[in-house]
Amino acid sequence: MVVSGPSGSGKTTLCRKLCDAGEAIFSISCTTRSPRPGEVDGKDYFFLSDEEFVQRIGRDEFFEHAHVHGRRYGSLKSYVTENLRRGIDVMMDIDVQGAAQVRACPDEIVQRCLVDVFILPPSGEELQQRLAGRGTESQEAVDLRLTNAIAEMTHWPEYDYTLVSSTREADYDRFKALLIAQRMRTELQLP
Repeated sequence: MVVSGPSGSGKTTLCRKLCDAGEAIFSISCTTRSPRPGEVDGKDYFFLSDEEFVQRIGRDEFFEHAHVHGRRYGSLKSYVTENLRRGIDVMMDIDVQGAAQVRACPDEIVQRCLVDVFILPPSGEELQQRLAGRGTESQEAVDLRLTNAIAEMTHWPEYDYTLVSSTREADYDRFKALLIAQRMRTELQLP
Protein backbone atom coordinates (compact mmCIF):
# COMPACT_ATOMS: atom_id res chain seq x y z
CA MET A 1 0.00 0.00 0.00
CA VAL A 2 1.51 3.29 -1.14
CA VAL A 3 0.45 6.11 1.18
CA SER A 4 1.09 9.75 0.30
CA GLY A 5 0.03 13.10 1.59
CA PRO A 6 1.58 16.33 2.75
CA SER A 7 3.71 16.50 5.87
CA GLY A 8 1.35 16.69 8.84
CA SER A 9 -1.54 14.87 7.17
CA GLY A 10 -1.20 11.88 9.52
CA LYS A 11 0.01 9.35 6.95
CA THR A 12 2.99 8.12 8.96
CA THR A 13 0.90 7.78 12.11
CA LEU A 14 -1.70 5.71 10.22
CA CYS A 15 0.93 3.45 8.66
CA ARG A 16 2.74 2.90 11.95
CA LYS A 17 -0.46 2.17 13.86
CA LEU A 18 -1.54 -0.44 11.29
CA CYS A 19 1.90 -2.03 11.41
CA ASP A 20 1.99 -1.97 15.23
CA ALA A 21 -1.32 -3.87 15.14
CA GLY A 22 0.38 -6.60 13.08
CA GLU A 23 -1.62 -5.92 9.91
CA ALA A 24 1.43 -5.09 7.77
CA ILE A 25 5.08 -4.15 7.94
CA PHE A 26 6.42 -0.67 7.40
CA SER A 27 8.83 -0.15 4.55
CA ILE A 28 11.80 1.55 6.13
CA SER A 29 12.98 4.29 3.80
CA CYS A 30 16.49 5.54 3.30
CA THR A 31 17.10 9.27 3.71
CA THR A 32 19.91 11.78 3.67
CA ARG A 33 18.28 14.04 6.27
CA SER A 34 19.51 14.13 9.85
CA PRO A 35 17.64 12.08 12.45
CA ARG A 36 15.03 13.92 14.50
CA PRO A 37 15.19 13.50 18.28
CA GLY A 38 14.34 9.90 19.20
CA GLU A 39 14.66 8.50 15.67
CA VAL A 40 16.71 5.32 15.36
CA ASP A 41 18.74 4.25 12.31
CA GLY A 42 17.30 1.03 10.87
CA LYS A 43 13.97 1.47 12.65
CA ASP A 44 12.63 4.87 11.58
CA TYR A 45 14.88 5.35 8.54
CA PHE A 46 18.18 4.17 7.18
CA PHE A 47 20.19 7.41 7.48
CA LEU A 48 22.70 7.66 4.63
CA SER A 49 25.16 10.27 3.45
CA ASP A 50 24.36 11.91 0.13
CA GLU A 51 27.34 10.12 -1.42
CA GLU A 52 26.20 6.69 -0.19
CA PHE A 53 22.67 7.35 -1.44
CA VAL A 54 23.92 8.27 -4.92
CA GLN A 55 26.08 5.11 -5.01
CA ARG A 56 23.01 3.00 -4.23
CA ILE A 57 21.09 4.71 -7.03
CA GLY A 58 23.94 3.75 -9.35
CA ARG A 59 23.66 0.12 -8.23
CA ASP A 60 19.87 0.22 -8.93
CA GLU A 61 19.07 -0.75 -5.33
CA PHE A 62 16.07 1.55 -4.94
CA PHE A 63 12.50 0.60 -5.67
CA GLU A 64 11.76 4.31 -5.79
CA HIS A 65 13.64 7.43 -4.81
CA ALA A 66 13.03 11.16 -4.79
CA HIS A 67 14.49 14.49 -3.80
CA VAL A 68 12.10 16.11 -1.29
CA HIS A 69 12.53 19.16 0.97
CA GLY A 70 16.19 19.33 -0.04
CA ARG A 71 16.90 15.74 1.02
CA ARG A 72 16.89 12.33 -0.70
CA TYR A 73 14.45 9.57 0.22
CA GLY A 74 14.14 6.06 -1.22
CA SER A 75 12.81 2.54 -0.65
CA LEU A 76 14.98 -0.50 -1.15
CA LYS A 77 13.70 -2.89 -3.85
CA SER A 78 14.78 -6.00 -2.00
CA TYR A 79 12.88 -5.10 1.16
CA VAL A 80 9.55 -4.51 -0.60
CA THR A 81 9.54 -7.34 -3.16
CA GLU A 82 10.82 -10.03 -0.76
CA ASN A 83 8.02 -9.28 1.68
CA LEU A 84 5.36 -9.20 -1.04
CA ARG A 85 6.54 -12.60 -2.30
CA ARG A 86 6.15 -13.95 1.25
CA GLY A 87 2.55 -12.66 1.35
CA ILE A 88 3.27 -9.84 3.78
CA ASP A 89 1.54 -6.49 3.24
CA VAL A 90 4.00 -3.59 3.05
CA MET A 91 3.12 0.02 3.90
CA MET A 92 5.08 2.57 1.89
CA ASP A 93 4.88 6.13 3.25
CA ILE A 94 6.22 8.02 0.23
CA ASP A 95 5.75 11.30 -1.60
CA VAL A 96 3.96 11.79 -4.91
CA GLN A 97 7.17 11.44 -6.94
CA GLY A 98 7.90 8.06 -5.35
CA ALA A 99 4.31 6.92 -5.79
CA ALA A 100 4.51 7.64 -9.53
CA GLN A 101 7.69 5.54 -9.72
CA VAL A 102 6.01 2.64 -7.94
CA ARG A 103 3.01 2.81 -10.28
CA ALA A 104 5.42 2.63 -13.24
CA CYS A 105 7.30 -0.38 -11.84
CA PRO A 106 7.01 -3.30 -14.28
CA ASP A 107 7.45 -5.99 -11.59
CA GLU A 108 4.41 -8.30 -11.81
CA ILE A 109 4.05 -8.79 -8.05
CA VAL A 110 4.15 -5.05 -7.47
CA GLN A 111 1.50 -4.39 -10.12
CA ARG A 112 -0.68 -7.21 -8.79
CA CYS A 113 -0.54 -6.03 -5.17
CA LEU A 114 -0.39 -2.26 -5.58
CA VAL A 115 -3.00 -0.01 -4.04
CA ASP A 116 -2.43 3.65 -3.27
CA VAL A 117 -4.13 6.16 -1.01
CA PHE A 118 -3.69 9.90 -0.57
CA ILE A 119 -4.27 11.40 2.87
CA LEU A 120 -5.68 14.93 2.75
CA PRO A 121 -5.72 17.17 5.82
CA PRO A 122 -9.16 18.43 6.88
CA SER A 123 -8.08 22.03 6.15
CA GLY A 124 -5.07 24.22 5.48
CA GLU A 125 -5.37 25.75 8.95
CA GLU A 126 -5.32 22.32 10.60
CA LEU A 127 -2.30 21.30 8.54
CA GLN A 128 -0.43 24.43 9.61
CA GLN A 129 -1.26 23.75 13.28
CA ARG A 130 -0.07 20.13 13.01
CA LEU A 131 3.25 21.13 11.45
CA ALA A 132 3.91 23.96 13.88
CA GLY A 133 2.84 21.74 16.80
CA ARG A 134 5.63 19.25 16.14
CA GLY A 135 8.18 21.69 17.50
CA THR A 136 10.98 19.90 15.64
CA GLU A 137 11.60 22.42 12.86
CA SER A 138 12.22 26.12 12.40
CA GLN A 139 9.44 28.40 11.14
CA GLU A 140 11.30 28.55 7.83
CA ALA A 141 11.17 24.75 7.53
CA VAL A 142 7.45 24.72 8.45
CA ASP A 143 6.77 27.38 5.80
CA LEU A 144 8.65 25.32 3.19
CA ARG A 145 6.62 22.22 4.08
CA LEU A 146 3.38 24.21 3.76
CA THR A 147 4.40 25.53 0.35
CA ASN A 148 5.30 22.00 -0.77
CA ALA A 149 2.04 20.66 0.68
CA ILE A 150 -0.02 22.88 -1.60
CA ALA A 151 1.81 21.49 -4.64
CA GLU A 152 1.59 17.89 -3.37
CA MET A 153 -2.14 18.07 -2.72
CA THR A 154 -2.84 18.70 -6.41
CA HIS A 155 -1.88 15.04 -7.03
CA TRP A 156 -4.65 13.39 -4.99
CA PRO A 157 -6.75 12.52 -8.10
CA GLU A 158 -3.92 10.20 -9.29
CA TYR A 159 -4.54 7.78 -6.39
CA ASP A 160 -6.95 4.86 -6.13
CA TYR A 161 -8.29 6.17 -2.82
CA THR A 162 -8.42 9.47 -0.96
CA LEU A 163 -8.88 9.70 2.80
CA VAL A 164 -9.84 13.15 4.08
CA SER A 165 -8.62 13.25 7.65
CA SER A 166 -11.01 13.85 10.51
CA THR A 167 -10.22 12.29 13.90
CA ARG A 168 -7.34 9.91 14.53
CA GLU A 169 -9.76 7.12 15.43
CA ALA A 170 -11.99 7.57 12.38
CA ASP A 171 -8.95 7.87 10.08
CA TYR A 172 -7.49 4.64 11.43
CA ASP A 173 -10.78 2.72 11.13
CA ARG A 174 -11.18 3.76 7.48
CA PHE A 175 -7.51 3.11 6.71
CA LYS A 176 -7.62 -0.40 8.20
CA ALA A 177 -10.89 -1.16 6.39
CA LEU A 178 -9.24 -0.24 3.10
CA LEU A 179 -6.37 -2.69 3.68
CA ILE A 180 -8.75 -5.49 4.65
CA ALA A 181 -10.91 -4.87 1.57
CA GLN A 182 -7.86 -4.93 -0.70
CA ARG A 183 -6.86 -8.34 0.66
CA MET A 184 -10.19 -9.70 -0.64
CA ARG A 185 -9.63 -8.62 -4.24
CA THR A 186 -10.37 -11.58 -6.50
CA GLU A 187 -7.13 -11.25 -8.47
CA LEU A 188 -5.15 -11.78 -5.27
CA GLN A 189 -7.01 -15.03 -4.57
CA LEU A 190 -6.14 -16.58 -7.92
CA PRO A 191 -2.97 -18.71 -8.14
